[in-house]
Amino acid sequence: MKRFFAALLAASFLSLPAVNALCAEEEPPALSAKAALVMEAANGEVLYELAADEPMLIASTTKIMTALVVLERCTLDREVTVDPAWTGVEGSSMYLKPGQKLTVEDLLYGLMLASGNDAAVALACVTAGSVEAFADLMNDKAEELGCTNTHFSNANGLDAPDHYASARDLALITRAAIQYDDFRRIVSTRRWTVGENTYVNHNRLLDECEGVFGGKTGYTMAAGRTLVTCCERKGLALICVTLSDPDDWDDHKALYDWAYGLYDRDAVLAGMTWSVPVIGGVTDSAKVVSADGLPVLHRAGDEITVEYKLPAFVYAAIAAGQNAGEAVAYIDGREAGRSELVYVQDVPQAPAAEPTFWSRVRDFFDKVEESGVFYQ
Repeated sequence: MKRFFAALLAASFLSLPAVNALCAEEEPPALSAKAALVMEAANGEVLYELAADEPMLIASTTKIMTALVVLERCTLDREVTVDPAWTGVEGSSMYLKPGQKLTVEDLLYGLMLASGNDAAVALACVTAGSVEAFADLMNDKAEELGCTNTHFSNANGLDAPDHYASARDLALITRAAIQYDDFRRIVSTRRWTVGENTYVNHNRLLDECEGVFGGKTGYTMAAGRTLVTCCERKGLALICVTLSDPDDWDDHKALYDWAYGLYDRDAVLAGMTWSVPVIGGVTDSAKVVSADGLPVLHRAGDEITVEYKLPAFVYAAIAAGQNAGEAVAYIDGREAGRSELVYVQDVPQAPAAEPTFWSRVRDFFDKVEESGVFYQ
């Protein structure tokens, strides 16, 4: 039976049982919220949702987007002189005074810790020239992030007919914001002093819930209590959103305990290696590993299948860190993760004479014969 050329990529499958099996209640807790969502921060996978796409009033959780837009466009050390028009804004305040000098960083602390509506107006005007122009930037960013049930008309979250978001969209906005180290630092700070004023973080869960590292509270009579928090346990970061929830503190605690009891994130290829035959190198093979170990979010008992693709052989020279292939993890046929496979070490060409065309052809078929990857 005639042999033809080998396939350039050898695809293999590896079946792995889920590790670190957990015992937990599968049913999520009963909530007081009208809308809620729990999202994994790393890849945006939703673990729980309740009316998550319903546009609702969101009160001061608006300020997560305000902070995100400011961090994208302003330096923290930029000095600001307070305009009289920015003071005396309705609702919560950091008590700005006309002519006061402070930095964008100070205003962000006043925004996120004291929930200062005056700080929101100041930051909007400093960034875009007016609250209206800043709201346009907020809406542009929301569209960029894939928010489909969101519209902003101000920077502070005061109730307005055309100011709303859904729980899912708030989670997407928060997921983008926590990519900024400065945002994480600010929302995790307990106290910040500017001049004679000391601002205290309103987020009780920083001290009452294991792993919570930030978020934003909100309240108006029409919106009710709104809350966004971020939490990390066992290397798994989650975002929790509740809207119109009179028992939001306890609901967030219950949702985190439920999610962390049921889900885990493991690097399923950590410590595993492969070997690719090398032609014309100082060694006959090159070791390959997963660049990140292929972290996969899973439930206890999930069967994880990994498909990995590597060349049947490769010609020297090879550099450490060079791409060798790819591994893809599946749970019940659904893609659950993807990882680059890379070479571990350099493999220089052997110091022999440059191989001829025919010697390369001979070596090619020799390697194909050894690998056993061919069509018949």
